[in-house]
Amino acid sequence: MFKRLLVPLDGSRLAEAVLPATFYLAEHFCATVVLFHVIEQDARATIHGERHLADAAESQAYLDAIATRFTPRCASIEKHVHKLKHADVAHSIIEHAEELATDLIVLCAHGQGGLRDVLVGNIAQQVIARGTVPVFFVRPQDAEREPSFECRKILMPLDGTPHHEPALPVAAEIARACDAVLHLVTVVPTTRTLSAERAGAGMLLPATMTAVLDLAQRGAVEYLQNVMQKLRGEGLQATAEVARGDVTAAVLDAAQRAHADLIVLATHGRTTMNAFWSGSVTPKVLARADAAVLLVRVMGEEAAR
Repeated sequence: MFKRLLVPLDGSRLAEAVLPATFYLAEHFCATVVLFHVIEQDARATIHGERHLADAAESQAYLDAIATRFTPRCASIEKHVHKLKHADVAHSIIEHAEELATDLIVLCAHGQGGLRDVLVGNIAQQVIARGTVPVFFVRPQDAEREPSFECRKILMPLDGTPHHEPALPVAAEIARACDAVLHLVTVVPTTRTLSAERAGAGMLLPATMTAVLDLAQRGAVEYLQNVMQKLRGEGLQATAEVARGDVTAAVLDAAQRAHADLIVLATHGRTTMNAFWSGSVTPKVLARADAAVLLVRVMGEEAAR
């Protein structure tokens, strides 16, 4: 599934936090890692407190040095520096993901600000909103620890509809390649955690809404049992649970209890950033999750729905 991984690097140690996860995936998928740097127009002199690469020759030497640090089994490394200065780094990443025929972009998520604190400004937000290639986010580890990554447990949130199922085959393929366990979770709200549009009905008809939610929970159990049975029939290890409450909190809690190394989420792209982020669970999970997060774009008819 993942044969070519695009890794945008800006020269900082923070951005390099993605490398262990990148080469872990590359080895398990026998993939090619494409180390990439774009020369940014009017770039700041420093990035994350370190010197910002702004020269093509220096950038090429940097990528060459990164490549020598890794000797991946069943994987190869390519290096690409976009020498023409580009004002829109996110657009350049998206363009090169297509031009270089990559099928996964690996980015670093860091700091306390969630996606607004990724690489340079809001580049990652734009890559998600404007691109179609799945994006793999890695949270940097404690500076005192040697960076490492392995994928033994994958959390796959599902809502019981086809809306999120396009990401399920991706999670299943990673689980198969890494010999990981898939843990499925569906979250059913309580009357106190209903969305704004449903809260009014819950206040007017509390008993009815409680019955509806209890019915939804029973339906979620049946749904997950069917999905889990299908996955096990394909030779995968799978477990499942139905949680109650706020979706974001429940997903994060499930990830922590399951010791998930990776959370796989289906997400939509929108024509504007406001539309993409408004009311979405995705940025909230990204901002708070300790595990790596893989975002898979919902395309075609499912996106329209």
